Amino acid sequence: MPVTLDKQNALDIYELMCLIRAFEEECASQYMRGTIRGFLHLYIGQEGVAAGAISALQDDDYVITHYRDHGHAIARKLDINAIMAELMGKSTGVSGGRGGSMHLFDVSKGFMGGYAIVGGQLPIAVGLAIAIDYCDEKKVTMCFLGDGAVNEGYFHESLNLASLWKLPIVFILENNLYGMGSHIDKTHATGHNLYLAADEYNIPAAQIDGMDVVSVLETVESAVDRTRSGAGPILIEAKTYRFSGHSMSDPGNYRNVTEINEWKQKDPIAQFLNYALSQNIFGPNDIASIDESVKQAIQDAVEFAQQSEEPEIESLYRNIYG
Repeated sequence: MPVTLDKQNALDIYELMCLIRAFEEECASQYMRGTIRGFLHLYIGQEGVAAGAISALQDDDYVITHYRDHGHAIARKLDINAIMAELMGKSTGVSGGRGGSMHLFDVSKGFMGGYAIVGGQLPIAVGLAIAIDYCDEKKVTMCFLGDGAVNEGYFHESLNLASLWKLPIVFILENNLYGMGSHIDKTHATGHNLYLAADEYNIPAAQIDGMDVVSVLETVESAVDRTRSGAGPILIEAKTYRFSGHSMSDPGNYRNVTEINEWKQKDPIAQFLNYALSQNIFGPNDIASIDESVKQAIQDAVEFAQQSEEPEIESLYRNIYG
């Protein structure tokens, strides 16, 4: 069902995508300065998926995701100050400085974590959905996964149970064509049509353009409504692309410049901006205001993180279960 965006809705989506992009660019800069250490997987290029999909949820729904999780966390309205502090390993971080880039978490937002194990979030998503069903709640669990997870046993086990028990899960498969440095054509038999894997489990599925945030919002909003009504799980494959390497340590030499440039022509932020301007939904003054707001928010996040304290040594013994 087509989505009608008023000015405020459109501005919110545009600002969200810009905030994710600017946050990721700042993360890359801070990583090069050494203030962010460990693994860092950027979401640049995939902003349309997080912004469109998570905007379709209610505040009490659950979101669980993979290790490229900054964009999802920001879309779920986690405090970007606390996210940046987490990336810098500070005590004020969303996971107390223990999780870092791949393990953002905020139960108050229903954001149940990013997970470093490929596909590891899938069985947890099933558990969350079982809890919803057991408590007879009108919630859904949105589970993000990458194309690499489709080859994992977790994927098949989780889809099987979700289908058998008609669990309220919306699976968002972000197919950015590469599992680390391996192209999808070399790692999966169905190549560019990963959504077909859901057929074996009698789960309805669709494939959409993940670079078109309006298309994502329309499709996912309809899917969420269906799942919330008790119709069971659904899988949506969003075709997208990461503009940078797999992680900050990956120069991306396995991709050619022509391919990268072709996908950059489909930049989700630029596409949506052109759409909004052509439809006279908002104008240049609105863009300038958002640009300034985003710039200030990123600056504030960096200052907050840099001024935050390191975790106390004694905190190593907290949250340990024997």
